[in-house]
Amino acid sequence: MAGIRETDRSLTKRLAAVVRRGRMGGRRGRRAAAAGLGAVAVAQLVSNAVCKQLAERPRPPKEWFPHDEVEDRPDSSSFPSGHTAAAVAFTAAVATAWPPAGVLCAVPAAMVAVERVQSGAHYPSDVAVGAAIGLASAWLNGRAPRLVLRSWL
Repeated sequence: MAGIRETDRSLTKRLAAVVRRGRMGGRRGRRAAAAGLGAVAVAQLVSNAVCKQLAERPRPPKEWFPHDEVEDRPDSSSFPSGHTAAAVAFTAAVATAWPPAGVLCAVPAAMVAVERVQSGAHYPSDVAVGAAIGLASAWLNGRAPRLVLRSWL
């Protein structure tokens, strides 16, 4: 569980750092931070509150992984990866608002996705669907204000 907990801490630290940098980055930084946090909220809602409740997929068998991290995994559904959904949502939303910051977020987001499979917490397909949810959340986060205004006007 050390790897999983470290991933949680890493993601939380990264989110906090972007919020701090958003204050230092002026208007563009604030927009990027707000877009990233909004996309994470949508991704977490979809992946954890909806998809995990509908798909009760067990975690990969412990025998597949030769390390001790698999002994202390969550009991929730494996499908989809909420960590990957959040990391990709944040990265995609930030990249849209502030491309240089988005590039900096891309490597840690990829590392989160790889770690979820390596630690035995998810199947590769769980991570792929989590990434798709993250991309869709970032897209929706960027388009929702325009879609709402267009439907109301």
